[in-house]
Amino acid sequence: MASSVTHNASDQEFTIVQDGYTAELAYSYPAQHVIDFTHTFVEEGLRGQGVAEKLARTGLTYAREHRLKVRTSCEFMQHFVEQHPEYNELLDEAAA
Repeated sequence: MASSVTHNASDQEFTIVQDGYTAELAYSYPAQHVIDFTHTFVEEGLRGQGVAEKLARTGLTYAREHRLKVRTSCEFMQHFVEQHPEYNELLDEAAA
């Protein structure tokens, strides 16, 4: 199982470091009360282990807890939210 997710607020990213490999979910704040997940990267040594999904769920939980609307500039995050309708209410309708 993947290591725990670390939130690096100053770098605007969620990260996992495991077995010398890194995975990250980067974000920005394009508007007040809006978080945009801009990029997901998982090093090859961590791929296929559900690491990106863990980052996605952590980022979306963070958005929910902080009452932020979500934009998904990142293609992975866009597909993840499409496949998990429990996150639909978080989407920023203004960006659609």
